[in-house]
Amino acid sequence: MQFGETLRALVPAAGLSARMGDFKPLLPLRGRTLIENSIDSLLQGGAKTVTVVTGFRAAEVEAALEQYGSLVHCVRNPDYARTDMLCSIRIGVRALPPCGAFYLLPGDMPVVSQPTFERLCKARNTKRASVIFPTLEGYRKHPPLIDARLIPEIASFHGRGGLRELWKKYENEILTVPVDDRGVRVDLDTADDYLRCRKMYDPHAADR
Repeated sequence: MQFGETLRALVPAAGLSARMGDFKPLLPLRGRTLIENSIDSLLQGGAKTVTVVTGFRAAEVEAALEQYGSLVHCVRNPDYARTDMLCSIRIGVRALPPCGAFYLLPGDMPVVSQPTFERLCKARNTKRASVIFPTLEGYRKHPPLIDARLIPEIASFHGRGGLRELWKKYENEILTVPVDDRGVRVDLDTADDYLRCRKMYDPHAADR
């Protein structure tokens, strides 16, 4: 990275997995769990550490992540059953170690490719935008790379519409980077989403 800065990552993973009908973070994929796939992609993509916000079945997720040692830090959203992802993000950014910028990647997006992270880093080296989004077919996707200057505002933001509302304020400071990565649109909300993902990315896995 230019600017002599450290990259971190934030993974909100506190939800109930209600639409999935099973507990998303610990579902298997490619010989790992979904949450491990997400974390591995972030570490391989340049994040020095990953902060994971847990909630529902927090102890199980945290136990599964102990293997990462100091590379992964967990912080809990105690009100996970009544709050949305924005609440977890606010908790998470407050817990981030000092950094120049951080990736924001929901824990149910396990197959973002390493070249996508590399393209975001390269773009940041060229222009220090407040937020850099990968885009696929013209649409903004996760994970955005967010400048640490925005952390205080994110930590206190309570507007409707989540961070999409906040991004409107910074529209002139947002950079988009086209990527050829179908993984940026693989967001596993339902059992059908999960089965499609396994078929595409884990074809040799046994049927559930």
